[in-house]
Amino acid sequence: MFDEIPRTRPHTPLLDGIDSPAQLRALEERQLPELANQLREYLLYCVGQTGGHFGAGLGVVELTIALHYIYNTPDDRLVWDVGHQTYPHKILTGRREEMLTIRQQGGLSGFPKRSESPYDTFGVGHSSTSISAALGMALGSPDERKVVAVIGDGAMTAGMAFEALNHAAHTGKDMLVVLNDNRMSISKNVGGLATYFAKILASKTYLSMREGSRRILSKIPKAWQLARRTEEHVKGMITPGTLFEELGFNYVGPVDGHNLHDLVHTLRNLRGQRGPQLLHIVTTKGKGFGPAEEDPVGYHALNKLEPEPKVQVAISNSGKRKLPKYQDIFGQWLCDTAEQDERLIGITPAMCEGSGMVEFAERFPERFHDVAIAEQHAVTLAAGLACEGQKPVVAIYSTFLQRGYDQMVHDVAIQDLDVTFAIDRAGLVGEDGPTHAGSFDLTFMRCLPNMVIAAPSDENECRQLLYTAYQHEGPAAVRYPRGTGPGVEIKKEMTALPIGRARMVREGSQVAILNFGTLLEPAKAAAEKLGATVVDMRWVKPLDEALIDQLATSHQLLVTLEENTIAGGAGSAVMEYLNTTGTLIPLLQLGLPDKIIEHGKHHDLLAGIGLDAASIEESIRRRLQQLSDKHFRGQAAAL
Repeated sequence: MFDEIPRTRPHTPLLDGIDSPAQLRALEERQLPELANQLREYLLYCVGQTGGHFGAGLGVVELTIALHYIYNTPDDRLVWDVGHQTYPHKILTGRREEMLTIRQQGGLSGFPKRSESPYDTFGVGHSSTSISAALGMALGSPDERKVVAVIGDGAMTAGMAFEALNHAAHTGKDMLVVLNDNRMSISKNVGGLATYFAKILASKTYLSMREGSRRILSKIPKAWQLARRTEEHVKGMITPGTLFEELGFNYVGPVDGHNLHDLVHTLRNLRGQRGPQLLHIVTTKGKGFGPAEEDPVGYHALNKLEPEPKVQVAISNSGKRKLPKYQDIFGQWLCDTAEQDERLIGITPAMCEGSGMVEFAERFPERFHDVAIAEQHAVTLAAGLACEGQKPVVAIYSTFLQRGYDQMVHDVAIQDLDVTFAIDRAGLVGEDGPTHAGSFDLTFMRCLPNMVIAAPSDENECRQLLYTAYQHEGPAAVRYPRGTGPGVEIKKEMTALPIGRARMVREGSQVAILNFGTLLEPAKAAAEKLGATVVDMRWVKPLDEALIDQLATSHQLLVTLEENTIAGGAGSAVMEYLNTTGTLIPLLQLGLPDKIIEHGKHHDLLAGIGLDAASIEESIRRRLQQLSDKHFRGQAAAL
C-alpha cells in the first residue's frame, strides 16, 4: 500500500524488462504479483510527473497483467471501455518511457488511440462502446482470434451496452466481456462461497459437462429446459449473473480482481470456451494508494506535482481571489433559481461532480436526477417533465450531448418543449483531447427550429444568460467552457437579458469583431492594437441582426470569433444572414478548423490554431492587406 506519490523514479527492475506483452508472457506466474506492485508504483510516479487519470488505472493493474499474460495481444483483440483505465495497458505495451509525456502536446494520449499503438485496438473517450466494437471485431475476424471487451459497471448503465449484449448473444460469436465492478453497484463484496462458485463455473470440467448435458438432454422433451432453470436458480442464489444468463451469456463470477492467481486461472479457462462469455470481477478504484481508496471520486485524476522548493518561504494569500470555475457558477445559479422556482428539476447523465451539482443534489434531493451514463434518456426525461409543466435543466458536457442529439431534435425541438440545456466543456478541453472537446455544439444546435442559443463571454454573463434561458418558454441552451473565466465580478441579482441582443464592448473603426463566447479577452487585446470595434454577441441564435446591419454599413471588414468549428458555426450564421439581405461586406471567420485538434494545454492549442490575441490580430491584418491589394489591382485594371 502506498500513501504518497513518489517524486523520484522508483526502482522497478522487473517492469523495466518488459517492452511488450510477449516479454510479459515469458514470466513465471509467481512473478506477476511483484510485477503488479512495481507497475502500480511506476503509474503513481508517472501521473505525479504529468498529471492525469490514475484512480481507475490503479484498480485494473492485476486485470491488465492477467489479460496480456493469457491473451496473445495484439493479434487477440483487447478493447477497453472508458480510456481512463488504460494507463497500465500503455505501460505494458511498449510505452513505458513515453508515459512521462502523457496528455501533453505531442505526447501520448490519455485514452486508447489506434494511431498510437497496435495494442490500442479501438479509440475510446466516451463510455459503453467496448462491447459493440468488440463484437464487430469478432464478426470480422478469423475464428481463431480471441476478442475481449473490458467494461466498467458505470458504463454498463448505458443502453448501448445492453444493445450490444443482446446482439452478441444473438450471433453466438466467441467473445469475452469482462465486467469490472469497482463501485459495488452490481454485487456485494466477494465472499468465499461466491469465489468458489466462480471457479467452478469457469472450470473446464463444469463447462464440458454443461455442454455435454445440453446435447443429451435437448433430445428429451422439456428435460434441458428444466435443467437450465435449475442451474439458473442455483446461480441466482449466490451470484448476480442471472440477468446476463437471460441475455444469452455464460456468466462467471464474481472474482476478486486483485487476485492474480484467480484471474489467470479463470481467464485461461475462458479463453478456450465457445460463445459469448461474461466474467464479473470486483475491484477497488485507486487500489494500492491509500488516499484514492478512501476517496475514489476525489482521486479520479491528479494534478501534476509541483517541485518542492529548496527553501520554504511563507507567502501571504491575502488580497488574492480564487476564481470560480464555470461549472461552479452554474451550480450556484441552479441552487439560487431552485429556491425561487419549485418547478426546477436538475438532470445529469452521471456528471454530478463535474457539472457542479453536488450542492443542488444535497439541498434538493427530490428534484435531482442522476440518470447514469444515459444521455438519450436524460434529454427525453426532461422532455417528459416539461410536458407536465415542470422546468427541467439538463446539465451535460458538450461532447456527451452529441449522444442525445436525436432526442434533442425529435423530443424537444420539434415539440417546442421548455427544456434548458446547460452545456459544459464547450470548446477545447486541453489535455483530455478531441474525444472530450465541445467542438460542434453550436453547429448541430443552430439548425434546430425553436432553439435559442447563448454563448456567454465571462462569469457574470454566464449567470445572467442561464437565468435568461431558463425564463424563456421553450428550448434554450447556454454553452460555457471548462475551467475559469477572466475574473469578472458576478452579480447576485439575476436579470433576464433581451434575447437576440448583443452588447457593444469597444467602439472603433474599419474592423468590427463579433465575438461569440469566451474569446472576448483576446478579441479586446487584438482590437486595442487595431483600433477595431468589439461586440459581445451573447446570442448565436437569434442573432442581433439590427446591430450586424449597422456594423456592416460603418466598417470595411467583419470578423467572427468562436471556439466552435467554423463549419456551420456562429460565423456561418452571420454569413447566412448577410447573404439573405444581399449585404456585400468582407467577412473573416475565425474558429476551430476542419480537423481533429489533439490534446495539449488549452492556451497552447488556441495559439496553434490562431485563436490567441496575437494570432487574431495577425489574421485580421493579413485580411486587410489582401483587401487592400485587391482594391489596388481593381483600380489598375480599370485604368
